[in-house]
Amino acid sequence: MGTAAVSDSQGSRFGMWLFLYSEIMLFGALFILYAAYFLKYQSGFAAGGSELDLTLGTANTLILLTSSFAVASSLAAVQKGSMKLSGAFLLSAIVLGMVFLGIKYFEWSHKISAGIYPGSAAFKAADPAGHGRIIFYNLYFTMTGIHAVHVTIGLIVLMITFAFTASGRISRDNHALLENAGLYWHLVDILWIFIFPMLYLIA
Repeated sequence: MGTAAVSDSQGSRFGMWLFLYSEIMLFGALFILYAAYFLKYQSGFAAGGSELDLTLGTANTLILLTSSFAVASSLAAVQKGSMKLSGAFLLSAIVLGMVFLGIKYFEWSHKISAGIYPGSAAFKAADPAGHGRIIFYNLYFTMTGIHAVHVTIGLIVLMITFAFTASGRISRDNHALLENAGLYWHLVDILWIFIFPMLYLIA
């Protein structure tokens, strides 16, 4: 690998870390907001959390953890020169990410069909005293919605990375894109590990 290639690789990694830092700041602000409201409306948050499907939330957690392992395994395979194996791991991570979004879509659809969504008249009527249940669900839709957008972006990046791997543009000596894609996907995973207990285990 030439000096220019090494410099480009290091620059892309540095840029990715800066981007990840900005993402951590975004979610950090949401987590602080959540903590502030939770201290004020603990019973309302517990009531809202008890209405979420713990089984689906746990399944999605395991799915993301497995997909993160697959991406890490893909990078390890590239570093050993096993390009087909790397592509297989990437493809499995992509499929798992799609399953995650499918489960989240099912959860959202179920809540919305039951009249549980921000601004719903029926939802407001169920918490007339303002005990925090509405705030909990506002944060639920905001946090899981923003996270779902990040998962979608991550899937697009993984798909591009998979195409580059299949075409030979990613190799044992040139895998900076795969590394950066892996960093982003691991961040998506770590964020969900924080979101999951805050929403699903709060009850």
